[in-house]
Amino acid sequence: MREVGALGDLFGTILFTAVLCIPLGLSMWALLDAARRPSWAWSLSGRSQAVWIAAILFGMLVMILGLIVAPLYLVRIRHEVEAAEEGRITGT
Repeated sequence: MREVGALGDLFGTILFTAVLCIPLGLSMWALLDAARRPSWAWSLSGRSQAVWIAAILFGMLVMILGLIVAPLYLVRIRHEVEAAEEGRITGT
């Protein structure tokens, strides 16, 4: 009977660790994507690469902020820079 409780504790610990890794994984994805985009694409999109990389890095230190900054970059900013990189520039 005691082994069932230990197995449940192990599963709970694994699940808890996996959930805590989600913000780190999102932040790493956003950081690597932001770093690999050329600086000219950032300029054309009107965004600052250094500011976004710094924000993502700071978000990695403060997990709650990371849950906001990384998805914001991945959903909105990434597409703007990607569009500029592909030559689709819209007037602002």
